[in-house]
Amino acid sequence: MKRFLKIYMDKPELAALILLLLLMGIFQSQSEGVFLSLDNLRGVLGILPEMALVAIGVTVLMICGEFDLSVGAVFALMPMSMAVLMVTGISFPLALIAGLLVCVAIGLLNGFLTIRFAIPSFITTLGMMFVARSLTVVISGGFPPLLPADLPTWLFTSFVGPGELVRMSFIWFLAIAGLVSLLLSRTNLGNWIRATGGFLPAAAALGIPTARVKIACFILCSVLSGFAGLIQVLRLGSPLPSIGEGMELQAVAAAVIGGTALTGGVGAVLGGIVGVALIRVIDNGLVLSQVDANWFKFAIGSLTIFAVVANSWLRKRAKSIKVEV
Repeated sequence: MKRFLKIYMDKPELAALILLLLLMGIFQSQSEGVFLSLDNLRGVLGILPEMALVAIGVTVLMICGEFDLSVGAVFALMPMSMAVLMVTGISFPLALIAGLLVCVAIGLLNGFLTIRFAIPSFITTLGMMFVARSLTVVISGGFPPLLPADLPTWLFTSFVGPGELVRMSFIWFLAIAGLVSLLLSRTNLGNWIRATGGFLPAAAALGIPTARVKIACFILCSVLSGFAGLIQVLRLGSPLPSIGEGMELQAVAAAVIGGTALTGGVGAVLGGIVGVALIRVIDNGLVLSQVDANWFKFAIGSLTIFAVVANSWLRKRAKSIKVEV
């Protein structure tokens, strides 16, 4: 038991990974072998990167001790901004840069307002969620603009790999996840993020620029959300103003299920990804098992509550037990 708790404290995402494997086995059995078929896996993995990229940004921000409820709105605003610009004749690369700058501006504003005026990030980003969602509808003019026919959609949506199992978006996701994971585990900035979220006064006393660290995390969160929105729009072929609704809550749930602490300082990119995979597996598995799809939100809500309670209990137990070396 002591060894288990020690491992859990070092790698809290392992519990979610074990649950993921267990559910995959259950759904494989309930679906009579359809769940792990090539066609079904292609469908699940084809849309996984869109939510996973958002969850990565949210996970990093939560480790830093903050929340961002505007990610779903940014998910829609960024590609809509690009689409409107491209309709006026601006090239895809320039529109992409402009769209990413919009994300940077939103993240910067979220971070600045939160830190400068000591506002809870929950409130700041809740307001930004309404602002960004409204801007998305306004600049669209009420009708989704048509995307140019010569867009390099293949760069994000084409199926690749053995059996064409994954889309190019999955390759982008793996590259970004790897880079962010390295940033958290191998750089001073990663140590600063954990220290800032773990105990802010101590981090500030050590000379860590906590304000700039938090703002950087807000910007990263917004940029990843906007980029994920672009991937979904290119897959769907239309920049709908309503995309991303409810995604902010699913991203927070994924981070929590993956072992990220609500109080900050604890978490991993892998945990957020496993949390997203769990959500997608439950969604897909319930359908294949012929269970009423209305139970999906019930399952995710219950799993989130269970994860919070279990993580809290296990961390308290781990702190109270001395592990022999």
